[in-house]
Amino acid sequence: MVEVREGVDETDRLLADLLGLRFRYMEAAARIKPKREDVRDEARKAEVLRHAKANALAADYPIVLAEKIWEMLVETSIAYEMERFDAR
Repeated sequence: MVEVREGVDETDRLLADLLGLRFRYMEAAARIKPKREDVRDEARKAEVLRHAKANALAADYPIVLAEKIWEMLVETSIAYEMERFDAR
């Protein structure tokens, strides 16, 4: 069990690093987009959610979990990007 927990902890650290990277891309997007209305892009959101479900299927974990996680991740990312857009 100790090895399993160490593996889970390492996976969580890697996920945190990847989330940090994702949010740095959100900052870049906020600098690049010319208008605040460009921050929310429903077509792109749908595309990201489709990719998340396909990736879950390929990685063999529940698609319903991917849907929930990425819905929250995308909405949080949009809110963060709007904050960064407004701060520029």
